[in-house]
Amino acid sequence: MHKLIWWAFTLRVALCDCHNEKKNVGFVNGNSVYEMVKIGQLPLELRETSGLALGREARTFWTHNDGDNPAELYEVNDEGKVKTVLKLPQFKNTDWEDLAQDTKGNLYIADLGNNANQRKDLVIHKINPNELNQYEAIRVAYADQKAFPPPSVEQNFDCEATVWYQNKLYLFSKNRSTTNRNVRMYAVPDSAGTYTVAPIDSVYSKAMVTAADVSPDGKTLVLLTYGKLLFFDVSQGMNFRKPLYCLKFAQGQTEAIVFINNEDFILTNEQKGEMFLGSKKRL
Repeated sequence: MHKLIWWAFTLRVALCDCHNEKKNVGFVNGNSVYEMVKIGQLPLELRETSGLALGREARTFWTHNDGDNPAELYEVNDEGKVKTVLKLPQFKNTDWEDLAQDTKGNLYIADLGNNANQRKDLVIHKINPNELNQYEAIRVAYADQKAFPPPSVEQNFDCEATVWYQNKLYLFSKNRSTTNRNVRMYAVPDSAGTYTVAPIDSVYSKAMVTAADVSPDGKTLVLLTYGKLLFFDVSQGMNFRKPLYCLKFAQGQTEAIVFINNEDFILTNEQKGEMFLGSKKRL
């Protein structure tokens, strides 16, 4: 049964395209703008990789496994080889789903996975890899969630995509609603506290969002989904008002992405453990 479900998922991803996003939001085709190349292979211990951030050295990256795995961060190079393992026994990996990073080198581990839409213990762990004895908890609740779980048509309270931008953390919902395909955006401060947040923007996406990042210059937001990437111009602020490109990329269960400069990025997929480089084509 597991193999049958995985085969059906793989087929659905392979058949996805950008037609609905182009029609409903106004994206242009990104496949003529970017090229994707496989560059590395993660080891078996990272076959549930679900977040990426820049590492401490050139060509290295922080990543982690998702829920019910050890509370550990792995620093890997761009070939997928593990350089460092940070054990974090002070935390529990209930459902870690993404990594964000600020300009001071702090990492934000988003324990916001909520497949059943019934968690009440959502938290983002703020740590610095060089000062592991100091950490903060940023606790999150959704003001628009009234039931745990809500009816299937209202299941939009899973979050697997988090970015840091101008002293705030932005959260993007992995929409499981059977009728409403809008991805919601929330914002919380990047410091310890308990916050109840309401959506500040939303955008249509037929595919579910699994990761996100912002370019170092703060001008481009990318949302990663199963089967495609959605790019937005956020140079005038974090919102969905200026869609740029929809890039089809059907390579399995892609769940982590990070910009390595203002145009190029690395992404990884679960199960296969592959690393890909996305580069803007140079004319």
